[in-house]
Amino acid sequence: MSSLIATVLQVDNCDSLYIVKFDCSGQTLSMMSLDLSKKVQIGTKVKIVIKPSHIAIGKNFTGEVSYSNKLDTTIQNIENGQLLSSVKLNFVDTTLESIITLNSSLKMDLKVGDKVTAFIKASELSIGEICDD
Repeated sequence: MSSLIATVLQVDNCDSLYIVKFDCSGQTLSMMSLDLSKKVQIGTKVKIVIKPSHIAIGKNFTGEVSYSNKLDTTIQNIENGQLLSSVKLNFVDTTLESIITLNSSLKMDLKVGDKVTAFIKASELSIGEICDD
């Protein structure tokens, strides 16, 4: 699991759906959730967790996509297996891991030092723990 420390900026809800916005090193991230602890309020510091298989990578990306979260990152390391590649990404001194197919890694010609965009859907972020307690 990859994780980021962030502060809650905004909590919107309708019925049982919550949209939570976070500040993470000056970058706004959005999370969609059907359940939210009452402890999660504006100003609360949290650890956001993301499965490596839920982080997509774009290289030389321009345009708009439906992903709510786009992070400018740099590739730190790539480990190619028989079918999958583990790509370690640096985002503001935090390492995120993306697991993509080997074919995608080779097709994109990913290399250590490349500037890439990490894409994460709002539904793929979750709060791993509340740090303020």
